[in-house]
Amino acid sequence: MSNHTASRESTASRESEVSLAELRGDCARMAPHWATPKKAVTAPVKPSLIHGVTVPPASARLIDAMSDYGD
Repeated sequence: MSNHTASRESTASRESEVSLAELRGDCARMAPHWATPKKAVTAPVKPSLIHGVTVPPASARLIDAMSDYGD
């Protein structure tokens, strides 16, 4: 690696760190101004009210296999 390349990578690294620090600071200053929506409470839908939903067999197998990765 040439000195020019190493210097350029070092400069890019410092710039990204400065930029990240600036971004974090900007976010910290803006956070108090962000409104969080109230959590909407939704009631479960009765299965008898669900019509016209089809699931391709491959998708059903994928979803069925996902239980192996979670609770």
